[in-house]
Amino acid sequence: MHPWVGLSDHVRLGVVTRWVTPGLVTGALEKCGVRDKKPGALPAGFMVYFTLALALFQQDSYDDVAEQLVGAIELSGRIPNKSSFTRARKRLGPLVLETVFRELASPLAPIDLEGSFYRGMRLAAVDGFVLDAPDTTANRAAFGGPAKNGQPAGFPQVRVVTLTECGTHAQVDAAVGGFSGGERELAIALAGSASGMLVIMDRNFPGVVLWKTYLGAGAHLLIRARSPVAHRPVEHLPDGTYLARMNLAGQKGAHHGGVLVRVIEYRVDGGEMVRLLTDLLDPVAFPAAELARLYHARWEAESAFRQIKTFQRGPAEVLRSGNPDLVRQEVWAHLVVHHCLTRIIMSLADDNGIDPDRVSFVKVLKHTRRSVVRKCADTPKKIKKFLAMLAAKVHRKLDNGARRLREADRHLKRPDSKYSSKLSYRINTRDRQPTRRVALKVIVLQPTIVH
Repeated sequence: MHPWVGLSDHVRLGVVTRWVTPGLVTGALEKCGVRDKKPGALPAGFMVYFTLALALFQQDSYDDVAEQLVGAIELSGRIPNKSSFTRARKRLGPLVLETVFRELASPLAPIDLEGSFYRGMRLAAVDGFVLDAPDTTANRAAFGGPAKNGQPAGFPQVRVVTLTECGTHAQVDAAVGGFSGGERELAIALAGSASGMLVIMDRNFPGVVLWKTYLGAGAHLLIRARSPVAHRPVEHLPDGTYLARMNLAGQKGAHHGGVLVRVIEYRVDGGEMVRLLTDLLDPVAFPAAELARLYHARWEAESAFRQIKTFQRGPAEVLRSGNPDLVRQEVWAHLVVHHCLTRIIMSLADDNGIDPDRVSFVKVLKHTRRSVVRKCADTPKKIKKFLAMLAAKVHRKLDNGARRLREADRHLKRPDSKYSSKLSYRINTRDRQPTRRVALKVIVLQPTIVH
């Protein structure tokens, strides 16, 4: 029997253990019917924490992550090799980590948090992102990936669509699929978690099935649409917006069938026309100008994705799993870790009376990693002490200050290929302006003209 067997009662994941408790892990294993059936093998409870640690320390190797988890425990024997960890991960499967996520995931914003509610409805955004997976035959068959001229172009990619609370960046629900599948189908699966929310989506999502599913779940919608969608007015409203019907395809206007929507059109700083569809039909109770401003809260979901992809996973990092089930397991682990980090940020913001946007995600991530390495948060008392230490650092180190209005022109900063021509690279980078402060955006409603 390997000396590492029996670690489940001793290994913890630093401050993350405040939420991913041993009781939660045991309950998830029992719910999924995962038991330690093989004598002498790495235990399932330990592997839950180990898989989460792989997400927390994405850039580290298996043995480095294992050393960080058990560094303070007196052990004899060598660290298990990578194949032993991989076999143990396969026995664990993806469902346990998904169950842990679903046990944890929930809205976190208090009722008085600015930018989290609109007229009694919690603000949330549905959007998606993709993560690169190792280029194995199994991963490409399961997930698909970008192609050019019928040939694979890049890594296989796993698609993740989330329901994100705008005020906190907390993932309330998520669905995982392949690159070949659509975002809309994954988004429909999240409708049950959106009750009582005003859900914001971009123009990839409009569709009658999605619309009916969310409204049937008790949610309200604010979705951007392309110009052909619901473009024929059925009734003009006093504020210049109009009612129209969206047909089953979600791509063309229709006077018959489909669903009735309210269309709001506006421009930002004189730019392109933005068209929003909503089920909030009353122009007095829900003014068009307010809804137009609210739509831009959708970018909070993009900020959450940046936290996962750029800071937590690492920029341009490829997931480490060559098996589709392990890829899904890894994705759920990243979502669990991000949700716990968001809870830490909310705790720090609440203790210091500041907006959670001001707390540095990067520094909280670093301190959380240190809590694992130093084993300084493996008991409730130490967890409380660790969070108190972080709270003391908020104004000195972790506070980013109030968010400033900044922007930069979108240009390709690297050529598509190192063999791209110098002329092409110069064209793409020419006249690029640095990030700069900007004035408030001016939203101008575009009322329809009644003939």
